[in-house]
Amino acid sequence: MTAAAALSYPRRFELLVFDWDGTLVDSTAIIATAIQRACCDLGLPAPADVAARFVIGLGLADALRQVAPTLSPEDYPRLTERYREHYLARDADIPLFPGAREMLDELDARGFLLAVATGKSRVGLARALAHQGLEHRFVASRCADEGFPKPHPDMLLTLMQRCGVEPSQTLMIGDTSHDLELARNAGASALAVTYGAHAADGLAALSPLAMVSSIAELSAWLETNG
Repeated sequence: MTAAAALSYPRRFELLVFDWDGTLVDSTAIIATAIQRACCDLGLPAPADVAARFVIGLGLADALRQVAPTLSPEDYPRLTERYREHYLARDADIPLFPGAREMLDELDARGFLLAVATGKSRVGLARALAHQGLEHRFVASRCADEGFPKPHPDMLLTLMQRCGVEPSQTLMIGDTSHDLELARNAGASALAVTYGAHAADGLAALSPLAMVSSIAELSAWLETNG
């Protein structure tokens, strides 16, 4: 179906809200490694890969508290600084998943409202959008340092209010249980991608509308079901 033809069909959803890391960009390994190295820098046990990947998508403070539960609160700024140094050393290397740009172009041409809900800070998301040349692709975005982080419903509630869209018209798309719980807490629908940070079985337990294993599958699902 061409974009022009698709415009003549009624849409199930008006607002498509994408997570960023692990959903649109291939950053999971870089983030997990930065968390592990930051812990080692402070003499803490490095979390296993599964544990480091699990906290991706949370706000940074919540994520670091989970991976370093024995760290004194006064030392969290040091851990945060070490994480940021390791992450920023690789930030420019993070690519969009193949086909993601074309998918976003197609969805925009079909008239969907596109937004981002991310565990990144506003500064971090602005840098990432500029790096990918996507500053003007999304009508709205919400970051972890602007309110309550995932899975609190604040992100989606704020985006829906800004866009004038009801929960029944909103689809959250993400790679973690935090994204799916965010959607559930906000009364919106959710779709899971299995190529990111969290394992498919954990995502399936939260009963998303569908689970897809690639950008190509995601694009096809949205064309048929969006």
